[in-house]
Amino acid sequence: MTTKTRKEAPTLPLNQILPGDCIEVMNSLPEGSVDLIFADPPYNLQLKGDLHRPDNSKVDAVDDAWDQFASFKAYDKFTRAWLKAARRLLKPHGAIWVIGSYHNIFRVGAAMQNEGYWILNDVVWRKSNPMPNFRGKRFTNAHETMIWASKAEASKYTFNYEALKALNEGIQMRSDWVLPICTGHERLKNENGDKAHPTQKPESLLHRVLVGSTNPGDVVLDPFFGTGTTGAVAKMLGRDFIGIEREAGYREVAQKRIDRVRKFDKAALEVSTSKRAEPRVPFGQLVERGMLRPGEVLISPRGKTAKVRADGTLITGDVRGSIHQVGAALEGAPSCNGWTYWSFKQDGKTVPIDLLRQQIRAEMS
Repeated sequence: MTTKTRKEAPTLPLNQILPGDCIEVMNSLPEGSVDLIFADPPYNLQLKGDLHRPDNSKVDAVDDAWDQFASFKAYDKFTRAWLKAARRLLKPHGAIWVIGSYHNIFRVGAAMQNEGYWILNDVVWRKSNPMPNFRGKRFTNAHETMIWASKAEASKYTFNYEALKALNEGIQMRSDWVLPICTGHERLKNENGDKAHPTQKPESLLHRVLVGSTNPGDVVLDPFFGTGTTGAVAKMLGRDFIGIEREAGYREVAQKRIDRVRKFDKAALEVSTSKRAEPRVPFGQLVERGMLRPGEVLISPRGKTAKVRADGTLITGDVRGSIHQVGAALEGAPSCNGWTYWSFKQDGKTVPIDLLRQQIRAEMS
């Protein structure tokens, strides 16, 4: 009699930079193991010749071999392959961000839809300090486009709306982000004093992406890791990362950078959460627990009253129903948030019923 040995699930290489081709490496990782992917694929810039400034100095443009493809057909084939591998890795409720320029983002967007991703937004990163147009034959290219998509239409993706609103001084975050490109101390240099990577993304951009669409402890994959901006910001924010980078020079720079990063303390990692994400508390639970008694009078902002019934509904005159329905009826409105509408008297003071709900929520946490 033979006994079958149980096959152990492969270990996820968290907080590591993996060498090799991104498609091959992604296909070797466990399916459905990643919460978010941030991808900064080659732009396929199709540059023809050198670019010079008015003083005849050469512009350090993107002319590396990794950005060059023989044709649009070859680029599209590569795009389909890595998007397929990436989607396999996403958890059912995972999501992806892909950043690009006008050279490639439209081709990438179509490929994403064909592969089954569900596009949620396109976000324009408007550069506050873009590189000028030296030839004067086109508009200054002052933005890049990011596509944010869920794995599927039904995916319950993470979106920390309140946290992004707080980042934006209490105003809901729009889909056009004005942020500077990497300059000064943030721009990484190699041993020769040159840019370590021609398309290094600013940490501010990744900070906004990760705060808005991940939670502490989530796994973030970057298949085009470069100099490690995604990994550095993920570490700071208490997310785990997996980086894939085929160029040894970039891996070396990225590892040194990430080693220097200090993770924020636990309290600093907490972000503002949506009220919709808080535990639901039925009004009837306040009555069951004796926090409000049947027959107790609730008061509206304009002094209208209703009595609490034993089943958690309210009654006033001929109107009866939930705290929301009765409030809407008294105001002649299509809807009403009863939690913020009603108050009660306690020791001579008017107290919002929402305070009682918050007491119960505090006990749940």
